[in-house]
Amino acid sequence: MRLFTGLDLPAEVLHGLERLIETLGPAARIQWSPAANLHITTKFIGDWPEGRLDELKSALAGLPSRPPLEIGIRDLGFFPNPRAPRVFWCGIEAAGLAPLAAETDRATSALGIAAETRPFSPHLTLARIKDRLNFEPLQQRIAALPSRDFGRFAANSFFLYHSRLSPGGSVYTKLAEFPLSK
Repeated sequence: MRLFTGLDLPAEVLHGLERLIETLGPAARIQWSPAANLHITTKFIGDWPEGRLDELKSALAGLPSRPPLEIGIRDLGFFPNPRAPRVFWCGIEAAGLAPLAAETDRATSALGIAAETRPFSPHLTLARIKDRLNFEPLQQRIAALPSRDFGRFAANSFFLYHSRLSPGGSVYTKLAEFPLSK
């Protein structure tokens, strides 16, 4: 099973991001993420044996209690950079998110899952970019946006997701929910 942990987005935020993708989409022929797939990844686990799923759930349930996370979604950018983009993203502002990601990493590392080597960089993947294209039309549409603030919400839990690759793109299924406050 291909797994990851992450935060869900509320319906009103998803709706706003769906409108954003509809506005920007015609300006670039790139692989846009379906709004239903948008989430904030806190830990990519990768392949995990189904027979050890309860062990993983127990480790995640044992993370320290914390207050809800105040999440702000704002700004847009490209990984690794605008000159050779591979991912078009929306930024995440949340002071308590990096500690959650670090604690998740420690808990899963104890189970033999590889620890993260890169700094945590929370974002929403709006699109994946495979080909070099003229991004000037997309940049013009971004510049014309009335705001780059796409919503705020309080996250009260995180989820364990199963990611199944299919010809039409990834399909995400929630396997377990973990409340932040216990």
